[in-house]
Amino acid sequence: MAQCAGLKAKGGRCTTPPLRGEEWCYGHHPAYADTRRRNAARSHKTRSASPEIARIKDKLATLADEVMEGVADRGDAAVAAQVFNVYLRAVTVESKLKEQLELEGRIEELAAALERQQQKGGGGYSFTG
Repeated sequence: MAQCAGLKAKGGRCTTPPLRGEEWCYGHHPAYADTRRRNAARSHKTRSASPEIARIKDKLATLADEVMEGVADRGDAAVAAQVFNVYLRAVTVESKLKEQLELEGRIEELAAALERQQQKGGGGYSFTG
């Protein structure tokens, strides 16, 4: 069976079969580099926490370590964790609101595009919102 001509990050040969009629797999094919980069950026955006959330997670981890080591008072740590929880909830609500507003804008754009298409005589669907 044919092997991809690409190299793994550690220098070893890629073991993935190449695309039909090509010498590279999708992950190494130069023609797909931009697409892979865009997909990775999208994936990272959806997976990674916002800088604010990451900062709070770090603080919570540090706080937990300090409580476990006996450095931080348990009561003070509990109050701080509650404050962080309220803050995280506010960030989450803000994020959901922003997403909802973006979706509403996209729906309005689609409705306008559909209306323009209908005015040109293209299609029998109507949008009533």
